[in-house]
Amino acid sequence: MTSGPTPTFVFAHINAKAKPIDRGDRFEDPLDAALKEAGVGEVTGGGCGLASKDSNEIVFDGIDIELTDLGRGLALVVQTLENLGAPKGSKLEFDRNGTNEELAFGKVEGLAIYLNGTDLPASTYAESDVNVVIQRMNELLAGNGAMLDFWEGPRETALYLYGRSADEMSDLLAGFIKHEPLCEKARLVRFA
Repeated sequence: MTSGPTPTFVFAHINAKAKPIDRGDRFEDPLDAALKEAGVGEVTGGGCGLASKDSNEIVFDGIDIELTDLGRGLALVVQTLENLGAPKGSKLEFDRNGTNEELAFGKVEGLAIYLNGTDLPASTYAESDVNVVIQRMNELLAGNGAMLDFWEGPRETALYLYGRSADEMSDLLAGFIKHEPLCEKARLVRFA
């Protein structure tokens, strides 16, 4: 940053489960460009919070931001991240005049489908293709949501769906999940 007002550190706690490269492409890079274009700050880093060191499942994404104009900058950060699909349950954390503050934001909702990776018949795993399952889910959700992220754990694979309503996505997929062999014993978890 150029010399000028002392920047205020802001942490964006995004209730999303994007891997680091995806987080950069989806949130960090466009936010950095918007802040620099407006002349109110920049992105200085990012990371993610994990459920545990054993599972490595991402539970949130974080972005480090420095704002030179806190008032204009906060509004721009919220607007930009919401336009980029930041889920409900996201928040900005910052210090203003010696007081820690939080600003909640986010518009979309999140639904995770945890596919059982160990307890189905061997023939189900051999004859099924998770990419076909994802494609069919995205077709069923067309205009109402999409799978944007995933996680592969030792016993489950999670497909993270984002859309305007987790309940609506669940309803649209209910029949497919009920009849798709690879979705047998799947868990549905709302995360945003």
